[in-house]
Amino acid sequence: MTTVRAISGRLAADPARRTAFAAGVLYLITFVAGIPPTLFLYGDLLSDPAVIVDAAGGTAVLVGGLLEVVNALACIGTAVVLFPVVRRQHEAAALGFVTTRLLEAAIILTGVVSLLSVVTLRQGPLGADPAALAATAGALVAIHGWTDLFGPGLMPVFNALLLGSLLYRSALVPRAIPLLGLLGAPLLLASTVASVLGANEQVSPLSALAVAPIFFWELSLGVYLTVKGFTPTSPLLAGGAPASAPATSTSTVG
Repeated sequence: MTTVRAISGRLAADPARRTAFAAGVLYLITFVAGIPPTLFLYGDLLSDPAVIVDAAGGTAVLVGGLLEVVNALACIGTAVVLFPVVRRQHEAAALGFVTTRLLEAAIILTGVVSLLSVVTLRQGPLGADPAALAATAGALVAIHGWTDLFGPGLMPVFNALLLGSLLYRSALVPRAIPLLGLLGAPLLLASTVASVLGANEQVSPLSALAVAPIFFWELSLGVYLTVKGFTPTSPLLAGGAPASAPATSTSTVG
């Protein structure tokens, strides 16, 4: 309770703290909304699309789709909230981070539409050929598989490289946090490329090992920003932007 009151007091008095808190909460929302659909709600649909033809699990898929929409919006929110701060370090890199987050969200939403379309097949005309329905469902699930690979699988590489470098250089958070993302980005990129080329399964021990640093980089960033906020000694908060930053980017954090 004391911690909550302390955070509330800082939020009321410090615009930079409000920015950090909002970004941290949005990062945590991406975990809360992004993990359950694949692990729990989509069930056997991803491995056996034919089950949707005669199964009653359409509601769970719809809930999973809505959670993925929340995840996509939270992804965009993290970049939009952080942009006014990190642009002081390097505006082009900050804009690049916003762009990669937007692209990630767009890919996620494409996958959501494909799975929701599978649910629609259950509402098709009576007497429709089950084999044809299963084949169509399989194609739509395959689209979701590719969007899962290129969205949450590939775009975090660029997110980590762009935002990680900005946070590392600006010292807005302890450097161990962005360093985890910077080191994990090449591992995830190699794993994703191997999956595209058929040399690695998208769900495998190797893939899990490759994604772990990125997973913990984003999780630790979300927790730190929510609980602690930006490091007060960061040059971006101590008055004045780095020499490489545009003169127009020195506005007050908020």
